[in-house]
Order: sequence, then C-alpha cells, then structure tokens
Amino acid sequence: MKNKNIKASIGNYRWVIVALLFFATTINYLDRQVLGFLKPELEKEFGWTETDYSNVVMSFSAAYAIGLLFFGRFIDFIGTKMGYAISIIAWSIAAIFHAAAKSTLGFGIARASLGLGEAGNFPAAIKSVAEWFPKKERALATGIFNSGANVGAVVAPIMVPWILGVYGWQEAFIITGAIGFIWLIFWWIYYEIPSKQKRISQAEYEYIHSDNEAETDLNDKTQVSWLRLFSIRQTWAFVFGKLLTDPVWWFFLFWLPSYFATTFQLDFKKPNIHLAIVYTATTIGSIGGGYLSSYLIKKGWVIYKARKVSMLIFALCVVPITTAQFANNIWVVVALISLAAAAHQAWSANIFTTASDMFPKKAISSVVGIGGMAGSVGGILFPLLVGQLLDSYKAAGNITAGYNILFTICGLAYLLAWVVMHFFAPKMEQVKL
Repeated sequence: MKNKNIKASIGNYRWVIVALLFFATTINYLDRQVLGFLKPELEKEFGWTETDYSNVVMSFSAAYAIGLLFFGRFIDFIGTKMGYAISIIAWSIAAIFHAAAKSTLGFGIARASLGLGEAGNFPAAIKSVAEWFPKKERALATGIFNSGANVGAVVAPIMVPWILGVYGWQEAFIITGAIGFIWLIFWWIYYEIPSKQKRISQAEYEYIHSDNEAETDLNDKTQVSWLRLFSIRQTWAFVFGKLLTDPVWWFFLFWLPSYFATTFQLDFKKPNIHLAIVYTATTIGSIGGGYLSSYLIKKGWVIYKARKVSMLIFALCVVPITTAQFANNIWVVVALISLAAAAHQAWSANIFTTASDMFPKKAISSVVGIGGMAGSVGGILFPLLVGQLLDSYKAAGNITAGYNILFTICGLAYLLAWVVMHFFAPKMEQVKL
C-alpha cells in the first residue's frame, strides 16, 4: 500500500509530455511519407525514373542532414518549447507547398524545405525526454514517442490513397501538412521544463531528477563547440550507429510501397493492409524495445549493459530479412520485413537514449543533431545506390533481384553498427563537459 501511495504522489504529467512528442512524431512521419505513396501517380504525371525519384529523396536527405546540425545546436540554445514550435511550423508549411510543385525540380525544392523543418523533431524530442525523465525510464519514453513514426506510417497507407482517389495528389499534401498547426496549439499550452511547470507535484519533480542530474544544466547556455564534441569517442559511437542504420529505415519508408507494387502488383490507389501490418509491427518494436532496456535497468543491470544487450538482440532480429529473396508468398515477405522494421525501431529507441546516457542535458540536442546528420548523410548516399541498382535491374527485366541485394545490405547493417559502437564506447561512460 505504501508503494502505491508513493507512486500516486509522484504523478504522471511526464507522460502527457510523451503524448505530445508521440503525436508530433506521428505528424512528422506522415508528412515525409506521403511522397512514397504518391510515387506511382507522380511517376506517370512527371515521367520520373527511379533515379529521378532517388534525387528527390536525396534532396530531402541532404537538407535534413544540414537541418539536424543546425537545429540540434539551436534547440540547446533556445530551448525545447520554442525550438519545437519553429520546427513544426517550418515543416508544415513546406509539406503544404508540395501541392504547388509543377516539375521534378519543384518537388526537390519542396522536399529540401521539408527536410530542413523536420530536422528539429528528434533533437527537440530527445532533449524533452531528458528534461522530463530519469535515465531508467528514458528508453521506454523514447520508444513510446518514437512509435509515432510507425503510427504515421500505418495511417499513411490508409489515408493517402483515400485522399488521392477522392481528391487528388495535391490535396494529399495540403491536408496532411495542415495537421501540424493543430498540434502546435497543444504544445504551446502544455509544455514547459519541469522547473517552470506548475501542473506537476514536488514529488514528481524530485522523481524526474532522481538520478542526480541537476536541471540547472538546462539553464547553462554555454555552447559546447562542435570541435570539442567531435573529439569525444562517445560522439563517434553515436555517429556511426546512426550512419549505418538510419538509411535502412529511410529505405523502408520510401521504397517499400514501390517494392510491393512492382514485385506483388499491389494497387496503392486503394487502402493497403500489407504495409499497415508492417508499420503496426514497428509500433510494437519501438515500445517493446524501449521497455526491454528500461526493464533490465530496473532489475539492477548496469545502464550500458542493458542498452548494449538489448541493441544486440535487435540487430540479430534484422538479419532474417536477407532471406526475403527466397520467399514467393507475399505474407512471408510481410512477416520478414515486419520483423526487421520492428527491430529497427527497437534499436532506434535505444540508440537515441545512449546520447542522453553519455552526455549532459545541455549538449544532448547538439549530439543528437550530429548523429542525425550522419544518418542523413547515409540517407543521401544510400538512395544513390538504390536508384542506380534498381534502374539497372529494371532495364534487365528483373528489378526484384535489385531489391534482394538491398535487403541483404539492410540485414547486416545493424550488426556492423553494434560492433563499431562497442569499439568507440565499450561502457558508454558519462562525458564531462
């Protein structure tokens, strides 16, 4: 009874913050994924090749990389409340302006603008989690808000084809882009850092800081130089972890609709259950992945060991996607891709949390921005390979073989990332800045 009373006194306002982060991330991924579901329609209207589409995707990736570096540092300086608001305003306007594009160049400009704005989401969200949660709960909180990416991906296969069929591709961009402005109202009303938030009890405030991380760090506006951050091994652990695995998720987002359309002749002008299943599985992976390491920590495991073991398990779960090339049944392929995509999101929930494990709060957004930029660089380079490979195999009349090679690369990327991260930060020691 005593423990129940303690838990009741602690309060749950921090989970309201997670809900806000969850919906922002849902909108973020819905806006970025609209293009993938409109790809078959836009290919016909604008005469795109796979390489043309890759270039449009690459423009997003390049701008996203630059934006991450900028927003990471900007949010550390200006704070999460204002930084997140500026980010979602920028990307929502950019999403809507896709409807005005009249050429491939126009789509490239719109995608680049979207990338710049969307880059603020994860630096702000990860910093918000660090502000509101002790380390033992951060992976779970991150997993929950990060599952918004999957919900956005579940909604997109149903919502976007319906809007396309009823209204047209321009309206698909306008309607989805406008949702961000609704979220902004709730963010501005409900978000403040714990020391300024009047809706929480003293018990919850003390619980948030129970791992002895002082909130005064948030008020320290001293900028940690990029040169200093790049001289730290833990930074490179995070950088390579993102560089090697982020492109896989982007591949799932931007090419899975095309893969199922060309390999299994799915019609994406109709709501689609196959991709909905894939992205529903990723929701389970994201929350489950965050729960696993948090559970191990609460059971007494050292933080770095709980993160490392969890991430190794998730890396191994991606490997079976290499066998997709031997499956002729669409549901077997859906199962393999679902496992890999779910494992990616479980990995993602934990790798984001390693940044807050290793760095003080005042530098978290900057580190997340640097790592996110590295992941986006991979997102720039990988689509080049994807486009050229698929065009080559399409010309040879066997585009499925190109996808098989890509699935093999995806299946091995996480094990390589885990090994490299372990080399740079074996025990994920806390950095003193």
